[in-house]
Parts: sequence; structure tokens; C-alpha cells
Amino acid sequence: MSLPPEKASELKQIIHQQLVKMDVHGRIREVLAETIREELAPEHQQLSTEDLIKALRQRGIIDDVMKELKFVTDVNEKERTSAPKPSTHFVDREPPVLQKTNIDPTRRYLYLQVLGGKAFLEHLQEPEPLPGQICSTFTLCLHFRNQRFRSKPVPCACEPDFHDGFLLEVHKDSLGDGSKMVDATTMLSICDPVHMVLIKTDTFGETTLVASYFLEWRSVLAAENGIANVAVELLGVGTESKVSVGILNIRLEMYPQLNKTLSPEITNTQFALERQKTAEKERLFLVYAKQWWREYLQIRPTHNVRLVKIFAQDENGVNRPVCSYIRPLRAGRLLDTPRQAARFVSVLGYERAPVIGGGGGKQEQWCTLLAFLCRNKGDCEDHANLLCSLLLGFGLEAFVCVGTKAKGVPHTWVMTCGTDGTITFWESLTGHRYIHRPINPDDPPLVEQPKPLYPYRTIGCIFNHQKFLGNCQPSDAVEVCVFHLHDESKWKPMSGEAIKSVCSPGTTSSVPPFPPLCASTIDAAVTSNEIELQLRILVSEHRKDLGLSTVWDDHLSYLLSPALAAYELELTTSISAGNEEFQDAVRRAVPDGHTFKGFPIHFVYRNARRAFATCLRSPFCEEIICCRGDQVRLAVRVRVFTYPESACAVWIMFACKYRSVL
Repeated sequence: MSLPPEKASELKQIIHQQLVKMDVHGRIREVLAETIREELAPEHQQLSTEDLIKALRQRGIIDDVMKELKFVTDVNEKERTSAPKPSTHFVDREPPVLQKTNIDPTRRYLYLQVLGGKAFLEHLQEPEPLPGQICSTFTLCLHFRNQRFRSKPVPCACEPDFHDGFLLEVHKDSLGDGSKMVDATTMLSICDPVHMVLIKTDTFGETTLVASYFLEWRSVLAAENGIANVAVELLGVGTESKVSVGILNIRLEMYPQLNKTLSPEITNTQFALERQKTAEKERLFLVYAKQWWREYLQIRPTHNVRLVKIFAQDENGVNRPVCSYIRPLRAGRLLDTPRQAARFVSVLGYERAPVIGGGGGKQEQWCTLLAFLCRNKGDCEDHANLLCSLLLGFGLEAFVCVGTKAKGVPHTWVMTCGTDGTITFWESLTGHRYIHRPINPDDPPLVEQPKPLYPYRTIGCIFNHQKFLGNCQPSDAVEVCVFHLHDESKWKPMSGEAIKSVCSPGTTSSVPPFPPLCASTIDAAVTSNEIELQLRILVSEHRKDLGLSTVWDDHLSYLLSPALAAYELELTTSISAGNEEFQDAVRRAVPDGHTFKGFPIHFVYRNARRAFATCLRSPFCEEIICCRGDQVRLAVRVRVFTYPESACAVWIMFACKYRSVL
């Protein structure tokens, strides 16, 4: 390791100061005199440097010096690991990560280390935050073969200080190989990449997708010493998918070490064969899709304006068949019912893909599942794809519908087909369900027709992981649409084999594997208390500005809990819970001659200030918060309901009671 001249002189100065402090020179003189007396007096031999070093080591002086000088390496280590920004500049909200991990010696592991980043030029002019100040952070999320990991958040900087290691188990899915140590040749056939997603979290807790990258880890199988150092260039997402956002330094290592590494020619040949096979499958599917589309247009020329979507761009600008965004997804113990799954998807944030410039155009960006879950928000297509995958996991026949809602706005939603022919629409953004009863346009005018309650206007196609069907009925209006999916005069199907060739996860597929859902890391009780306390402060300050005093009624606040629980239960189960006990309790708590007012509201974020600003825009809520009168008592209750992926539904109820004087 070479040091720049100024560093070398600085290091020499530190060592010199330490030697003077310990009076090492005096001790060396004593040892020298003693050695000369003992060894040179009889024969007058020449005393070599080695003899002197040996004498110093025997008396423990060198060991003492090295122990005292150890502080220098500690200081340098601290300077090196916290170079861009000290860790005091941000609040780590993640649980502490254990440094030691027990590994099974009979299994093979890939140890992936992220050793810092560089050239994140967007943050070149990032101002240095004050100590203790919360700043924007980067978090790296990883998924590999059903295992998910998350790095510690690091401050956003031109050279972000990533220093994390992830132990990824390399295992075969097939039976019989579970307990056998996989060798290099077997691992070469495991083509699942390590999916890496970089998320930026700003000071308000808002998340942004920065980059999504598929790391080819198998280069380590041919690396000398079993260690591969890779500089990964991350590209932006959406409209910036061709622009570099930064570089991550990554080290890959196999545990236990491989007995025999492969030659680079073998690994490169394998990669080339896989790419060639995938490209050929995708080319053949494109040829088939073009032929299918020509046939579809021949049925009726007006079909060219219907929303029939065969391909969609992901966050990296790659065109993928829409069927590849769906896969049956089982939530394990995290979700119990399909309706609870719908509720979970609805509390993930909704945000349209950002567009640079005006014009009101919609930027198309269908995110891979990992990018959607790590960011905790996405467009309606992301919500519909996830809900469809979860409903398929619950054993339902589910499809994503592509069409329009009011004013011709493109939209996607989910549909399930019951065994009795019942068609149910699921709105993934709200969790609402609608039963579809088609209108028969041939009925005489006097026949009463069902009035549709759903917001959907037209439907162009439906799809899931195995089927793609284009709507070829005379009208694409949802209200007259008949969902006899086996009737090819109404729905033109794509070949199941063609879809399977490019959309099923396999050894040669560009389709990213689906990650498992993660349990929530949010403590519902603690979070509820924190938001409630912040809201009390905000209400008191707001009333103070209006010249009003604030008196809180803790008992009345507690009595609001059953109402909030009932609201969430109704949204989760579609069953209205009785509120008789809540009403009775409030009547008892409000004396005769007093008036009670309550206002419940629901959010999917945990920012108290933002929620309060939204509440004030409601005249009903503002009336409660700014209540004037005799014996005014205010109450507020917050209840946070947690869901997988740290999504949450936040219910807030403001209430007041006061003496009526009219």
C-alpha cells in the first residue's frame, strides 16, 4: 500500500510523538548499554542490528510500542469508513444488524460485499448536513433465490459509504439435492441473478427508485483465489434508463472455497449459450405476437384502437411480455384471506411514473416486483400485477384487465372468475370489489337492466401468467361485456405454449424471479403513540395561533379506538362491524347538554404533519380542531394497522365535546 507524501510525513510525525511520549529512546539506550556489558565485554565482538532487535524483542519493548501505536490504525480505520459523511448525520431507523452469522458447513454460500460507491454525480453538490441532522439516505435491497436482504441506510453522497456483507445461500430447488454441497459445475447451471434495487429516502420519508440491476454472480466460479471484484455501473430508471447514476464496488466470494474453479472459457461459453437461447425464444415470441395481432385486426378494423397490451416496459426500459409480470405468489403466514391481500395492496402507495416535461402524457413503467415492494409505492399496473399474483396464490382464477375508466383514462384492475361463472372486479388501489352483471343490449327497453357500480368503461384484454385474451366482442364497453373466456368468438386467445416459452421461470429466461413478501418491521403500538403525540402538539399550536386554549380529554380519546378498529375490519373483510358499543360509550362520556363531533380519516403514510395539513382541508375536521365554545374538550386517537413490507393503514379520529349554549 503506497501513501501520498503528505500522509507518510503525517504518519511519521504521529509515530515520533508516540515514541517520545513513551521515552522509547531512553529505554533503547538502557538495553544497548546492558547488552554491551553482557555480550561484548569478554570478546569485543561487533554488535549487529539483528542482535539489538533481538534484545529489544526479548525485553518486550517492541511489543509495548506496537500496542501503543495500535491507536493509529483505529483512527485511520474510522477516517476511512466514514469518509464521505459521518454516521451522525442521519438517523438509522433500521433494527441493529448482528455481525456474526452461523453458517451450515454442508451448504454452499455466496458472500457478497458492497465496498462503497463512487460517481453518484447527482449528489456532487450535496451540502454537508449539520451533526445530528436527518439527511437523505441510500438503501440497497437484494433478492436471490427466495432470500431478501437490506443494507444499512447510508447518507446520499457522490461516494456513498456502503460497507455491507450479505451471505446468500446457493441451493438447488430440485428434490434430493437439498443436503448435498453444490459444486462449481452445478452452480454454473443456476442462472438466477442477484437482483439489486437502490432506493433513495428523503428527509420526509418519501422513497424514490434510483436503480435496478441484475448482477451476474457466476463470474466468481472462474475467479482466481475464489474472489471476484466487480465494479457495477448502475443505470437510471424510466426515461433515464440509459444514464449512469453511479458505480458500486462489489466483492464476490464462495464459502466454503471451491476445490476446483472453472476456466473463464467455460463460464463465458455458458453465458453466451444462455443469451443466445433466450434471444431466440424472445424472437420467436415476437414473430408469433405480430402474427396474432394481424389476425386480431382482421376480425374488425376498429380493434386497432382497443387497449390490447402484449408488451410493457419495466423500470430499466426493457420490453417484456405482460404475462411475465404475473406469477402465483403465496404470502405464507403474512396474509390469511384474498380480501386481506386486496387490503394490503391498496395500502401500498400510489404514484404515477414521473414524466420529464409537460404535455400530460403518461410515462409507462411497469416495475418488477422487488422494485415495487422496496419502494413501497407504484402505479396502478404495479398494484394490479401484485394483487393478481396474490389471488392466484390463494387458488383463484385471476386476471389483470387492461382498459379505461371515466374520460377514457387508461387503467388496469383485477378480475376473478368463480366456478359458478360469477365475475368479480377488484380495484387494486382501493381494495373495493364489484360483481359484474352484464347488460344485454338486445333486451327490449322495458326490461330493467342492472346499473353498474364499478368505475370501468372499456376493456381491451385480460391476462395472467398462463393466458392472454384479446376482447373481440362488437363493443369493448365493460357493461355489455360477456366473460365467456372459452368462446373464441368473444375472446381471442394467445397460444399457451408461446406464453410459457418466454414467461415461465426457467434455466434460460430473462424473467426476473419473484421475491417472497417480508413481515412488517413497524411496531404498531409505538408508531400509533408517536403520531398521536405529534398530532396533539400540532393541534395545540394551531389553536394557540387562533388565540384558543386546548384541553385534552384522555378518556374520550381512548373511547375512539373501537370505531377505528371497526373501520379497518370493514375494509379488510367487507363485513360491517357493529358500532353499538362505541355509540353507547360516547353517550355515557358526553354529559347532557353537551355536543359531540367526530371525524375519522385514513392515510397510508406515517407523516403526522402531512396528515394534519390534509385534515385541515376538510371543513368538518377544521370545525372540530378549531372548535370554540363553553367547556371544550378535544380528543384524538391514532391506530396504525401493519401489513407485510412495512405497509400500514393509519386511521386518525379527531373529536370534540362542548356545552351547547343555543
